[in-house]
Amino acid sequence: SFSLKGHAIECRITAEDPKKFYPSPGKITEWIAPGGVNVRLDSHAHANYVVPTHYDSMIGKLIVWGENRERAIAKMKRALKEFKVEGIKTTIPFHLEMLENADFRQAKIHTKYLEENF
Repeated sequence: SFSLKGHAIECRITAEDPKKFYPSPGKITEWIAPGGVNVRLDSHAHANYVVPTHYDSMIGKLIVWGENRERAIAKMKRALKEFKVEGIKTTIPFHLEMLENADFRQAKIHTKYLEENF
């Protein structure tokens, strides 16, 4: 038997314009990854990496863990604000906006939420 403890959040960072989610291929000119306890970034990207035009636009998965949902949200906000990617557009601003969204904060999000609300 096991017990659940804490709360984890993952943000999939893509090379896309956060307004319409159009691809944003090109060269990453600066890459500064966030850090800290219970903050993990799984990525193949780096400074000078060229995001290709015709392939998956995901450049990283940013994962945080907190003692509860509110702490995990606060930790993810900090990590996203620390994450610096220059040269291309990314979905980092979109994730920051969603973390402030009342429906998200109250766990009222579903699989068609973006389609219906944005």
